[in-house]
Amino acid sequence: MTEQMSSILMMAVLFAIMYFLMIRPQQKKMKEHKAMVSNLRRGDQVVTQGGLIGKVIKVKDDNRVEIELSEGVRVHAVQNTIASVISKTEPAES
Repeated sequence: MTEQMSSILMMAVLFAIMYFLMIRPQQKKMKEHKAMVSNLRRGDQVVTQGGLIGKVIKVKDDNRVEIELSEGVRVHAVQNTIASVISKTEPAES
């Protein structure tokens, strides 16, 4: 009986260690990325997961953004494929 209890306790301790070392940091990172993507604005300079650097021209309602890579070259990307924001613009005053 004590061997079973000690093995169950050991499994619980291993799960707790995995939770705090792997699962929790990943959830925090996902939450930060979601907040970054939801705060995208026109004029922000971004890097996509594919490595393209450009300026956000338009944020669309259907989870897409229009990015200008160079003058006259515009692409549409899914918001979740934005890896990072290089420079933020100030919010426009109303």
